[in-house]
Amino acid sequence: MDANGPKLTVAPRSTAASDYQHVPRPVAVVRKPLPAGSGTGLHFHIRAQLLYATAGLMSASAEDGTWVVPEGHALWIPPRLPHATVTHGPVALCTAYLDPAAVDSFPMFCRVIAVSPLLAAALTALAEEPVLYDEAGRGGHLAALVLDEIGRAPETPLTLPLPRDARLRRVCLGLIEDPAAAEDLDAWADRAGASRRTLTRRFRTETGLSFGDWRARARVIRALALAAEGGPPGAVAAAVGYRSAQALRSTVARVLGGGGPP
Repeated sequence: MDANGPKLTVAPRSTAASDYQHVPRPVAVVRKPLPAGSGTGLHFHIRAQLLYATAGLMSASAEDGTWVVPEGHALWIPPRLPHATVTHGPVALCTAYLDPAAVDSFPMFCRVIAVSPLLAAALTALAEEPVLYDEAGRGGHLAALVLDEIGRAPETPLTLPLPRDARLRRVCLGLIEDPAAAEDLDAWADRAGASRRTLTRRFRTETGLSFGDWRARARVIRALALAAEGGPPGAVAAAVGYRSAQALRSTVARVLGGGGPP
């Protein structure tokens, strides 16, 4: 006890996802740092999830795609969707768990969104409110703002959709495993056991991208992860099939619609 009376200690907020799945509030937010190389393995949550990287870069994968989540972006994950995540370098994470009833009109597939300054501020402020915040007070207003901003947020091209066709999927997994592979479309068609025409047509039908655009996006996504892990620009470029860092930067700019790492 000091001159001002007994010291009161506040229990630290839990960072366990399981503690937020049945909270009687539409939005529950928790912040936590993650060390480099942290991985979850395949899992799912009862609630929808928004993974917001306030610093660093992480990636996620599911049956239908792969995503990268750099600083200032967030991954929207629908309820009960199995997924796995891994960090590339240290990451500061702000996670919102959302009641399925509050997001029943939201997309039922993953997507990476750009986090607006308003959404970032609302998430940070809600993380500082009690978990059982007053729904008629500041906490409730912040939760409503979070939901509104997620619904309005623009999707980014940091998504690598995976086809369901087994032949195309073999091609995609091969490119993910070795993004520097130099084989052309004909060689990949032979490996898949399909004609060039079939591979081209079905690739666009199942992924929404041409083969060339999908491969460029796969290379950019891997390059972002390697750069976040501290890889030098030249080595990152070579690892994903480019002769120079400038050539890779040109592809990054084309794929992402502007400049950016590495």
